[in-house]
Amino acid sequence: MISKRYFAGVAIAAAVAVSLTACAGSNSGTAGSTSSVNAKTAKTATSAKDVGGMDALVKAANAEGQLNVITLPPSWANYGKIIAGFEKKYPKITINSANPDGSSADEVAAAKAQKGQTTAPDVFDIGTAVLQQNLDLVAPYKVANWADIPTDFKDADGKWYYDYTGLMSVGYDSSVIKTAPKKIDDLLGSAYKGKVSIKGDPTQANEAASAVYMAALQSGGSAEDIQQGIDFFGKLKGAGNFQAVTPTQATVASGETPVVIQWSYNNLAWGKAGGASGNANFTTVVFPGTALGSYYNQAINVDAPHPAAARLWEEWIYSPEVQNLYLASGAYPATLTAMQDNKKVDTKVLESVGAAPKDFAQLTADQATKAATLLTSKWAAAIG
Repeated sequence: MISKRYFAGVAIAAAVAVSLTACAGSNSGTAGSTSSVNAKTAKTATSAKDVGGMDALVKAANAEGQLNVITLPPSWANYGKIIAGFEKKYPKITINSANPDGSSADEVAAAKAQKGQTTAPDVFDIGTAVLQQNLDLVAPYKVANWADIPTDFKDADGKWYYDYTGLMSVGYDSSVIKTAPKKIDDLLGSAYKGKVSIKGDPTQANEAASAVYMAALQSGGSAEDIQQGIDFFGKLKGAGNFQAVTPTQATVASGETPVVIQWSYNNLAWGKAGGASGNANFTTVVFPGTALGSYYNQAINVDAPHPAAARLWEEWIYSPEVQNLYLASGAYPATLTAMQDNKKVDTKVLESVGAAPKDFAQLTADQATKAATLLTSKWAAAIG
C-alpha cells in the first residue's frame, strides 16, 4: 500500500505482467443547456449536503441532463467502463466526451476558451504540474467518501484529490524486439532504430513529461533535477531511435509504434487485454531501480456548465465500484487502503494485478513545476 504522497529516489523491484479487463467505448454528443434546477446552489456546493443530500444532487444532475468530460480515452484506466457505468446508473444524463487523446494542457485550454459555453468541460482528470499552475480554474468539493482519501492525497479544502496512479513503463512488441529491455540505456541500441515513442509533447502532456522524469531517475538524475532525462532523449534522437509519432492503441496494434514509454496501465491495456483492438505481442516492463509513479487529480471546473452533474461524477469516481474499475486496469486507486480495511476491494482483481508498490518516486508539486519550466526551455533544442 502506498503510505506517503511523495517518494523521491526510492528503489523498488521491477514489475509486473497482469491481466486486465477490456474497456467499453464511451458516448459523445452535443452538450445541452444547463438546467436552472438548483443550479446556483450546485455551483457553489462543497458537498452533497449543500444541495440537500445525494437524492437532491441526483435530481439536479438529472435536470441538467448532460456531463462534459475531456481527455478520457476508453482504454485509459478503464474509463470506457467507468463512463458506461455512470450512464447506466444515471440514464437521464448523457456524457459528452471531448478530445479523448488530448493532454492536461488541452483540458485547461478548453476550460478557458469555452468559459460560459455549454460545451466547456465540467470536470478534469489532470496532471499535477498543470493543475498547480491553474488552481483558479477549480471549485472545492468533498465527496461522501472524503475520509477514505488519505490526507496527503487531497487538498484540505477539496479543490483536488488524487484518483489513481500507475508506474512509468516501457511497452514493446516482442515480435519486433526479440530481447526484452532491462534498463533505459538499452533503448539506445540499434534494435530500437525509429521505434521509441512517448505520449505527445512533454511540455504539454503529463504522461510524456513523466517519460522524461523516468529517464532522469534511471540515468542518475533526480526528481529535483531532470536534466539527465532531457539529455537521454537527446541521445535517443541522435541515435535515430526517437519516433516523433504520438502512439495510440491503434498504432501499437498496427505495429507503427512498437516501443512506447507510458503508464503501466496504458501499456497493459494495449496488449492482450485490449482483445481485438490490442496487440497480443505487446509486453510491459518496469525497469529495476527507481520507479516513477504519478497520481492524476480529479477536480471540478469552477465554471462547469453542469455543476450538479460534475459533483455527481466525482461521487461516482470515488465509489468503491469505480475505484475497483481503476484497479482492474492496473491503475492503483487513491482509496485502495480504505477499501482493503473496509473489505470493499475486489480481492480477485487485487490478486490478479498485484499489491501496490510500497515505495516509488513521485515529483512533488514544486518539483513538477520546476521540471516543467526546465522542459519548456530545453526540450525543443534537445530533440530538434
